[in-house]
Amino acid sequence: MTGEPEETNAGSDAETEAESPEATEQNRTGLQEDDFVRLAYTARTVEDGSLVDTTDEEVAEEEGVGEDQTFEPRVIVLGSEHIFPGVEEDIIGKEVGDSGSVTIPSEEAFGEYDQEEVRTVSAEKIPEDDRYPGAQVQIDQQQGYLETIIGGRARVDFNHPLAGEDIEYEYEIVEQVEDDLERAEGLMGMFFDIDLDMEIQTDEVEEQQPVESEDEDEDEAEPEYETVTVEKKSLYIESTPQLAMNQQWMFQKQQIAQQLIDQTGIDRVVVQEIIDDSPMGGMGMPGMMGGAGGGDIEEALDDVDVDADEIVEEIEGEEPDESAE
Repeated sequence: MTGEPEETNAGSDAETEAESPEATEQNRTGLQEDDFVRLAYTARTVEDGSLVDTTDEEVAEEEGVGEDQTFEPRVIVLGSEHIFPGVEEDIIGKEVGDSGSVTIPSEEAFGEYDQEEVRTVSAEKIPEDDRYPGAQVQIDQQQGYLETIIGGRARVDFNHPLAGEDIEYEYEIVEQVEDDLERAEGLMGMFFDIDLDMEIQTDEVEEQQPVESEDEDEDEAEPEYETVTVEKKSLYIESTPQLAMNQQWMFQKQQIAQQLIDQTGIDRVVVQEIIDDSPMGGMGMPGMMGGAGGGDIEEALDDVDVDADEIVEEIEGEEPDESAE
């Protein structure tokens, strides 16, 4: 028995090394977390095949949805939950050109249906124009759908419209996105359904940097700074009226800009407001205050059915002349 070769332990050590996290990481192939991919997909409910979402223009046209929307494959960041985690998990490890189908159970999609979320409220909380079955209403800062209204009481369902539905995703990985501008455009497209002009350029920017101190009492010394010129990769975003008035942009501008910086190779985000004499230049509605270049104010007011003379009289403190109507 003493003559048997002693290779067993060596083999076990090799297997252990191959199964270590470092080795597993090195052996991984295909797409991974934080990769940007352009994804084509269509999502439907499992029960009756109702369309939930799609990037396919033909599917949208067949379903008669989104006439004013653009349907094309979307850029997502794997691991960022731009789509349901179950779909991301199915994509990780696959290659460009691969496709798949994933069923997301209701509890991982839009939640299970909760009968307690169907509540009776006073009809006075609902605007008169929305007092009909199926109307989308907001009560006490909670979104819901009006089921019935009888007398002064209304029955409102506060569940998500797709609560309790299993969702099936069919997808195809169109490409891996490496270009920083395409990545930034994809991220902005996840937040806003707005066409935005964006470009990337390298700028020379002055910034303060700490100076290394030769003082032995370095911890007690006041830090010194010097102004240096550095190159910064800047993403320029043109601020349109639609973007400037978007609530998500107004309240989360800093967080969105930070995400753009963290997930692309850019160093800073520059938002530019351009004011010109085009119909949508600067601010205002089409036909209203068309920019510093002019445009006839009275014609603009006529376009929105406003009496210019009446406004002038009110400003001057005079009563409008009703006989002129």
